[in-house]
Amino acid sequence: MLKRPGIEDQITFLYTEDLNQAGDFYTEVMGLELVLDQGMCQIFRTRKGAYLGVCQNVKKQKDPRRVGVIFTLVVEDVDGWYRYLETQEKVALQGEPKVNEKYGIYHFFLQDTDGYTLEIQRFLDPDWDKAIRGN
Repeated sequence: MLKRPGIEDQITFLYTEDLNQAGDFYTEVMGLELVLDQGMCQIFRTRKGAYLGVCQNVKKQKDPRRVGVIFTLVVEDVDGWYRYLETQEKVALQGEPKVNEKYGIYHFFLQDTDGYTLEIQRFLDPDWDKAIRGN
């Protein structure tokens, strides 16, 4: 049996019709620090290791119970997580890990037992490490 790989950080992504308005709300009203602006997504620190991502909604999801939410685990070993989840029952993997050049990430998606989308990812963009760890 494979050992579950570690988790470094967590991001909950929400989707918005107006990214500028949402960004202003999370910085000015909620007082969150913007740590990474990816153009179509802005990532805010809520506490050490925990982040809120707000992205411009470019497509409507069909299931209204899950509109605009993705729970993301930021990990070093994306492939290890994929191999681990392949061995688990009740896991609906949605494709193999791949590079998303637009956001500078290596990732894959799966669904939990209620149909919510989860993402396992590693940032390839060095700005992520600079923003959150000062590296």
